[in-house]
Amino acid sequence: MPEVDDFTRPYWDAAADGRLLLRHCADCGRAHHYPREFCPHCWAGEDRVVWQDASGRATLYTWSVVYRNDLPPFGGRVPYVAAVVDLAEGPRMMTEVVDCAAGELRVGMPLELAFRVEGGGPEGAGAGAVAVAVFRPAPAG
Repeated sequence: MPEVDDFTRPYWDAAADGRLLLRHCADCGRAHHYPREFCPHCWAGEDRVVWQDASGRATLYTWSVVYRNDLPPFGGRVPYVAAVVDLAEGPRMMTEVVDCAAGELRVGMPLELAFRVEGGGPEGAGAGAVAVAVFRPAPAG
């Protein structure tokens, strides 16, 4: 389970509300993910990098179907699709593709943001629960 600290709390709070936040640099104008206090592109400091909502749109860059993983909570979920997606805002993100048969996956396919609640007990709610960003195929049109 991820550890929520003062820096990442806005990210996890937004995820609990069904929103994906990215860090955005006021100096170079680029977004990045995973969240860092500085810009990894131009090295602007934390006073120049802010949280911004992402659109929730992405395209599939690559994936792998995982058939065996003994680490909790993944073992109970196999097989699953571990993926790398290109967010519409530019950053590449490691995630999981859900609600799609592995045989239907295609490089460049449009995806949309979804969330899965992890931890916090059997129903995934309560203390210690976090919403994790995953992606599913975007509806056509």
